[in-house]
Amino acid sequence: MNYAKLKLPRIPDAIAHQLEARILEGSLKPGDRLPAERELAIELGVSRPSLREAIKKLVSRDLLVSRHGGGTYVTDRLEASFADPWQQLIDQHPFLQDDVIEFRYLLEASAAELAAQRATDSDLERLEKAYARLDAAYALDDRNAQVAADVAFHLTIAESAHNVLFGHLVGSVLRLLHEHVRRNLREIAVSPETGRQLMAQHRAIHNAIRSRQPVAARLAAQAHITFVRQRLNDAADTEQRQQRSLRHFS
Repeated sequence: MNYAKLKLPRIPDAIAHQLEARILEGSLKPGDRLPAERELAIELGVSRPSLREAIKKLVSRDLLVSRHGGGTYVTDRLEASFADPWQQLIDQHPFLQDDVIEFRYLLEASAAELAAQRATDSDLERLEKAYARLDAAYALDDRNAQVAADVAFHLTIAESAHNVLFGHLVGSVLRLLHEHVRRNLREIAVSPETGRQLMAQHRAIHNAIRSRQPVAARLAAQAHITFVRQRLNDAADTEQRQQRSLRHFS
């Protein structure tokens, strides 16, 4: 009887596959530096020449980038390839803002629901830190800090959903979300009361996930995005009235 020969993976290919898995699962994030070559080879139990070949392969695919004398880093290719063209389109076509809001409504509600079901103890610790950072930013009324903390909070929730596509999809639109949140906060966080309402919404999402209530987490996320949408619509209406008034008296 003839048996088909087993096709065993080459060692460098197996190493590249292992590193890819770490990038996908988020244990290696964009901007992270790989451990020193000797240290990583020992950790993986492989030779340094095989490790170098694997890294070279991932560099050729733009998943890693090597800096002369500065180590090897994870690129943001999985994020930037989606976000870059959309950022300019949204800047040039304001009507797309409502589509971004609708996308956030669907994505963040589902992520919150899954996070309430799947978050590990480690995830909950990271969520607690992200929430504390957000709370501090709102307490200081620091707009730039609010934007960074808001995005980090929602990204932590997406990662806690333990769905590779959820985590990377949020990551891929991080730039869009960052700009979107910046605009939201600039346009709607105009009073201490609005800031308190936004923070209360974040607290409801946080509490539902920590108490493992998926339905409550979904509803809290939906309520948050609905609030943002309404405030943006109000701001747009006010802007249109002001423009009409200026035209009337010009």
